[in-house]
Formats: sequence, C-alpha cells, structure tokens
Amino acid sequence: LDIPVLVPDVNESESDFAVRDGSIRFGLSAVRNVGEGLVAHIVAAREEGGPFRDFFDYCERVDPLALNKRTIESLIKAGGFDSLGHPRQGLLHVYEQIVDQTLARRRERDAGIMSLFGGNAETRAEDGFDERITIPDVEFDKRARLAHEKEMLGLYVSEHPLMGAERGLRRHVECTLTELKELREGETRVVGGVVTALQRRYTKRGDLMATFVLEDLGAALEVMVFPKTMTSHGHVLEEDAIVCVRGRLDLRDDDPKIIAMEITQPEVVLDGGPPVRVRVKRAALTHDKVEGLKEILRAHPGDSPVYVHLEGPDRTTVLQLADDFLVDSSNGLYADLRVLLGADCIA
Repeated sequence: LDIPVLVPDVNESESDFAVRDGSIRFGLSAVRNVGEGLVAHIVAAREEGGPFRDFFDYCERVDPLALNKRTIESLIKAGGFDSLGHPRQGLLHVYEQIVDQTLARRRERDAGIMSLFGGNAETRAEDGFDERITIPDVEFDKRARLAHEKEMLGLYVSEHPLMGAERGLRRHVECTLTELKELREGETRVVGGVVTALQRRYTKRGDLMATFVLEDLGAALEVMVFPKTMTSHGHVLEEDAIVCVRGRLDLRDDDPKIIAMEITQPEVVLDGGPPVRVRVKRAALTHDKVEGLKEILRAHPGDSPVYVHLEGPDRTTVLQLADDFLVDSSNGLYADLRVLLGADCIA
C-alpha cells in the first residue's frame, strides 16, 4: 500500500504503534525485552525535557529504571537510537560503560558530591573537560544489521536483505515466487530468496530434515527439505541467507509448498558492484559493434550495471543497459571492450 513502516525511535515512538505524517512508527513496547513500564519512563522524560539530543543526554534524563542494559541493547539493535546520530555497532561496543558512568555520576550528584570540574557532562565538554566515552564510528554490515533488527522486532523494517541484491539474484533463478505459484502441480523451477523461519528436526527414523520459508520481494513460500536433500545441501541453510532452490511445486494442501531438490548459495553482491561506463561515438556504433558488445557483456556476467555513453555531435546520451547485461569487471572485461571499441572507450 506504499505506507512506510519506520523503526522504533526513542524520540518519535509511543508505547504502541502510531501514525505520523502518513507513516507507521513502530511502538517501543513492541521491541523484544522492552516493557510498557520502561517505555512510560522514556516517554515521560521526553515530554518533560523535549527530544533527546544524543545517547548521553538520554542516559542523564531518563529514570534509572529505564537504563536496564538488556533493554538498551534491544533498543540499539532495533534502531531506537538511530536518530541520535550513533551507529548501532559503535553504540553496542560502549553503551554499558556509558550507562555505568552516568549512573555513578547521578548517584554522586544525588549524594551532594561534586565532580572536580562541576556541571553536567555537556557543560564540561564545552569547557574542554570532556570525560564522556567516545562512541566508535563503526557500523554493522547490512546482513548483520537486519538480522539484529529482525531478532528484536520479528521482521525486517528498515529494508529487506534482498534490496540491492535482487538484480544479481535474477541471473540465478528461472522465475519469482509469485510466478511459481501460478504453475501446475509438480512443475520444477529454480527460485531464490532469503531463508526465514528455519527449523531443523528429525524424522521418526532419526534422519535430519528441515523446513523454512523462502522469501523474495514479492511473496513467500514454505520449503520442505527431506533427508536426502538435507544430507547433500543442508550445510548451506542458515537464517537470513540468500539461497537458490531448485524444487518441485506441491499444491496438494491449501498452501503451496516447494519440495527442495537442490539448494545453493549464489554469489551476489549486495547493492550491486561498481558501475561500468562505456564511451562510444554514436556514428561508430554499427550493428556489428552492437552485437559484439552484447557478446562481450554476456561473457562476463556479474553484478555491476553497465552504462553506455553515446557521444553525438551536440550532446552525449547515457543509457543504462537492462539487468540481462550485469557484468563482472575484474576478469578481463575492459580489455575485451577496448579491442572492440577502442583504447579510450572506458568512461
């Protein structure tokens, strides 16, 4: 329905799901290990003093009960502090130290004990006495970040693991899951997607089998992996992995299923490879050159998009080629292109 769903946010979320500016904001109490009582303390501090400026400000202002380390870890993994400008991985490295330091300082302040430089942490930082712990500027890669997000929220919210990899995956499959559902009982196809809801179990004979849900950007289907296939291909199965499944469509029950025959992990580059730009004069692009260009690009399949810069007498037109011509530029592609189109053809 094109309605954005946003990750939980300590500055924006309520306890429950809320609608803001045409978007659905995840509720804080829907995050794993975060209860409604703790959320009430967060919202109360926000309403009293305004939005939190950063994680240090958050720790200074919320009730100490809301500084439960398990809760904060869950909020970090879910993206609850993203808007404060801290990378999730960097904050996970040091949040415990920051919480301990802040609680100790608050206890001293409540007991009437002044620090050497006085004032609060922000004032001391402005005066050049910054005793705050540095939050490392490091972030999880996409797969780890989304895995944490799903662990805390039950689903992917900020984006899907296939975003950016769908074009590369398309070269390894024969149809999408939506197209597979339209086929007849027993037809075999290669499909691809992300492994979710993975469950391994033993049959009555003691053989290992598995079930999982294969999910692409348009649909999801349950996959049955029986012992024989599990023995040969079970080692590639892991939660959130991108896989290709050659399987048979089973329509005997109410819900369509895939009976797996082969499972592989294709080599796909998340967010695609670096673009390849080819420069050629419009007048020199003959039919033979076009056919030669097609052959070269198809001989170097990969994940990088190709752009052709057509140079005319008045202007240059840039064309992005279809996903059928995604390439790998690391294995002699440029040399082949220069032979066909000239030494200066790489833009």
